[in-house]
Amino acid sequence: MRRIYFLVPSIEAARSIVHDVQREGIEEKHIHVVAKEGTALEDLPEATLIQKSDLIPSIERGVAAGGLVGLLAGMAAVTFPPAGLVLGGGALLGITVFGAGFGAWMSSMVGISIPSGRLDRFEKAIGQGEVLLLLDVPKDRVEAVEAAVKRHHPEADLQGVEASVPLTP
Repeated sequence: MRRIYFLVPSIEAARSIVHDVQREGIEEKHIHVVAKEGTALEDLPEATLIQKSDLIPSIERGVAAGGLVGLLAGMAAVTFPPAGLVLGGGALLGITVFGAGFGAWMSSMVGISIPSGRLDRFEKAIGQGEVLLLLDVPKDRVEAVEAAVKRHHPEADLQGVEASVPLTP
């Protein structure tokens, strides 16, 4: 899957494009709309907190950091066990998995409150009332969807294609 970014001047234009790409076979769950705070999107599929925040990248970093700390702590516990306790590979694995889970949990609490770095470049345009459309399409359909949108909606400004869609539900 690839993510296509379009900036459009109004909610009406966004609504028309959403209906057109749905007719092209793009399901609503693969369409995300970002607009200025307080804008009534009505029937448009609003981007979720996952698309608008740094949640997923934060979890990825938390799993890596927590897993590494857990692995190091597990190796220390196996190498220098508490008096009278014998620890083996299971303890090392358990401490590593616990560290990764704890890191993911803690970092998710931070990441959910940070705006997505992927959307930073659109902040000014959105603040001025433009609407950002994020379309997740199969990589073999990117050109066809781009062409269909540009053909019917010359006001839509193609802002790029992301090589792979970030993990989203």
